[in-house]
Amino acid sequence: MHIAEGFLPVAHCVAWYAVSTPFIVHGARAVVKQAKEHPESRLLLAAAGAFTFVLSSIKLPSVTGSSSHPTGTGLGAVLFRPPVMAFLSTIVLVFQALLLAHGGITTLGANVFSMGIAGPWVGYAFWTLSNKLKLNRNVGVFLALAFADLSTYVVTSFQLALAFPDPVSGIFGSVAKFMGIFAISQVPLAIAEGILGVLVFRLLTDVARPELERLGVLGSLAVKEA
Repeated sequence: MHIAEGFLPVAHCVAWYAVSTPFIVHGARAVVKQAKEHPESRLLLAAAGAFTFVLSSIKLPSVTGSSSHPTGTGLGAVLFRPPVMAFLSTIVLVFQALLLAHGGITTLGANVFSMGIAGPWVGYAFWTLSNKLKLNRNVGVFLALAFADLSTYVVTSFQLALAFPDPVSGIFGSVAKFMGIFAISQVPLAIAEGILGVLVFRLLTDVARPELERLGVLGSLAVKEA
């Protein structure tokens, strides 16, 4: 979910920039290290970024000041771990803000935190859990992408609630209202994104199996194939 340009108070914009910046810097270093040590992975990095750009550009109107959309960050988190997605998501969000009027520069820090930091880490947690439970790999991919999407909308709800608490029920009342409205569109989108992620992952397994094995996504993980 993207929070629109100028919608958050200035203090909130500054705070979210401050929170997100260390993750972005760490992610940039992770991307540079990955590309330098393993040049053959550059195409896969580009594919992860393109997947996030395309999916998160699908904009559906939602409550005032935001929009609903898939995120695509779970796939990159599975392939390269979450830090990489903080940087790739920042690039995606900057291009969308400048070229598509989707999101904004003032709200970039908040959008990066929800989509590029919180989402990938939650998705990766579900991927790791599925590996430990030795679930079918497709189940793990589905859970990673679906919950990366859902957690983004949960965090966005908190961000909006912090900026606009309910006069009666306060922040948590506002969170409940935002989440209730978002859920109408975001839950189906998360399910659809999980299914699409499984199909894309299967395609990558066919065309880039050696690289996926080197990354540890295949082979080294004791997860059953479909």
